[in-house]
Amino acid sequence: MSIRPWRDITRRQSRQIMVGNVPVGGDAPVTVQTMTNTPTDDVKATIAQIRRCEDAGVDIIRVSCPDVESTAALRQIVRASRVPIVADIHFHYKRALEAADAGAACLRINPGNIGSSARVKEVVNAAKANGCAIRIGVNGGSLEKDLLEKYGEPCPDALVESALDHIKLLQDHDFHEFKVAVKASDLFLAVAAYQQLAEVVDCPLHLGITEAGGFVGGTVKSAIGMGSLLWYGIGDTIRVSLSAEPEEEVRVGFEILKALGIRNRGVRVVSCPSCARQGFDVIRTVQALEERLQHIRTPMSLSVLGCVVNGPGEARETDIGLTGGGNGKHMVYLSGVTDHTVSSDDMLEHIVQLVEAKAAEIEAHDEAQAVAAE
Repeated sequence: MSIRPWRDITRRQSRQIMVGNVPVGGDAPVTVQTMTNTPTDDVKATIAQIRRCEDAGVDIIRVSCPDVESTAALRQIVRASRVPIVADIHFHYKRALEAADAGAACLRINPGNIGSSARVKEVVNAAKANGCAIRIGVNGGSLEKDLLEKYGEPCPDALVESALDHIKLLQDHDFHEFKVAVKASDLFLAVAAYQQLAEVVDCPLHLGITEAGGFVGGTVKSAIGMGSLLWYGIGDTIRVSLSAEPEEEVRVGFEILKALGIRNRGVRVVSCPSCARQGFDVIRTVQALEERLQHIRTPMSLSVLGCVVNGPGEARETDIGLTGGGNGKHMVYLSGVTDHTVSSDDMLEHIVQLVEAKAAEIEAHDEAQAVAAE
């Protein structure tokens, strides 16, 4: 038992598959995905967007392949990407064959939409020949007509039955390198469907609250829905679906994982909402620090509190702490210990420098340990 059992998450045991060189499921870290929104046949724009997502820390990126022009461009995109590419295929099975041949690490399909069993077999054979995984993507907004007639509306039973039907189509062709999503824009529906599916399959689960909304509303819905599932150990890879740029989806995804202690990347900021006691403009300072520190990948913590009421207590729990004081002088804490003061004018630049130095120190220590272990 850990020293803080209330923080423990017991993860659902799933089998592991590979999406390119990234393991998904099993004991692999929960991965963060997003999807490009540029026309896929605009290779330059798509690669530029992928670069921004890579800088934000994305593990896997999906691109839409609705036509021949898109799959023709995919080969160049795959070569340029540093992370595995998932090809999003909806109806035409030939796009899946082309995408597999172009080097896609995974095909996102609904086998039931591909057509006859012979066509599904062609797609499976192409996936096997090219080392592709497959993601079965069930969506509450596009359920099969027979299931809607059977259940009357999208419901957890309908989503799970759809997923199981699609799984059987792949298993009938002896294909097992797949993961499954049962997404819905209704977070209650999505959470219930994932909980139900997790009880009856052992494959990795791809989490998402689809069409979640704009940046603020979609972030809240995604955090509640996916956060609930992850808290209970369900989920092996996630995509936050926002009406926002893909790199923002990546950042939100990591924030959800960081909040649950599942995966840490970059600076975790602890900050107060600000009030009349604040010794500096907390809101603008935190906004500036989050922007300036996006390049930090090393996990570490920073507390930014406007006054001495909670500031010292929070600073004791973080790598670097800043607490507002009087007369434009603020206290800086290092590793939880009071260290020195900084003026308002120099505060922002000073904290950035401290964080960068701490990140370098942590990286050097980790590298030394790795060398010693060899």
